[in-house]
Amino acid sequence: MASILQVPVTSSFPCFSSSSSSLKRRILSRTVSATSSAKIPVPPINPKDPFLSKLASVAASSPEVLLNRPPNSDTPPYLDIFDSPKLMATPATVERSVSYNEHRPRRPPPDLPSLLLHGRIVYIGMPLVPAVTELVVAELMYLQWMDPKEPIFLYINSTGTTRDDGETVGMETEGFAIYDALMQLKNEIHTVAVGAAIGQACLLLAAGTKGKRFMMPHAKAMIQQPRAPSSGLMPASDVFIRAKEVIINRDTLVELLAKHTGNSIEAVADVMRRPFYMDSTRAKEFGVIDKILWRGQEQIMADVAAPEDWDKNAGIKAFDAI
Repeated sequence: MASILQVPVTSSFPCFSSSSSSLKRRILSRTVSATSSAKIPVPPINPKDPFLSKLASVAASSPEVLLNRPPNSDTPPYLDIFDSPKLMATPATVERSVSYNEHRPRRPPPDLPSLLLHGRIVYIGMPLVPAVTELVVAELMYLQWMDPKEPIFLYINSTGTTRDDGETVGMETEGFAIYDALMQLKNEIHTVAVGAAIGQACLLLAAGTKGKRFMMPHAKAMIQQPRAPSSGLMPASDVFIRAKEVIINRDTLVELLAKHTGNSIEAVADVMRRPFYMDSTRAKEFGVIDKILWRGQEQIMADVAAPEDWDKNAGIKAFDAI
């Protein structure tokens, strides 16, 4: 067995002691030729890559910088050839890059009021405070400037110059400012009540173009006297001045409501002594609106029997003396 495993080493391999240098050259040339002849897949290279461009320029001008690398360096490979290496781009740089921003919109999307404004819709969904008045008046002026012949649709869901609990949040002039802007427009104003139209908001609802004032079937309208803001620590003379101003605003509100509803000033002043709530049917009877926006509602209401007929058919007798 030992005789079988004995192999003449000298016959199989050349002697390294005699020609070691020539053998190294021969092995190196075979390795280089084999590497050059083999097709090694190369990943695609971005020609605009600043790192590769800098690396190529350094290799062309002074290749010893790349070849004579220190064995133990704290700097990542080849990053020390830059004057101020940056491992990560800043967010602003990434945002401006073409590849990142290629399929994104060039400008931010518009907000909801802007989208509604594109459809000539102005929506009042808050109490009438100065910020709301400023936005609504500006939108009305803009829509008239865009086209003075096309109608403007004013959707109202507001508690007027008060909150739902009755606390005053704005002056009565906020509602009068929007009302005056509506009266100056050349466009038709289609008003629609959705939710609630209370106080000054009810005036805006009634101030629409005749025949174009609408109300959702379950919306509510309410007119009431203006409320005096909190007097706090005011002297008596200032409280009296505030009270006089509230009375003047009340009289103005009564006159405008009487004008747009077709009722007399006395009738409007009488119902405004206390909060006067109106559903869609009652608001139509009072003259605040012209039509209820409910598909088929007119035919349904026409087919409904009167309360007396319901009682008669049900066998119920009403006694007035009770």
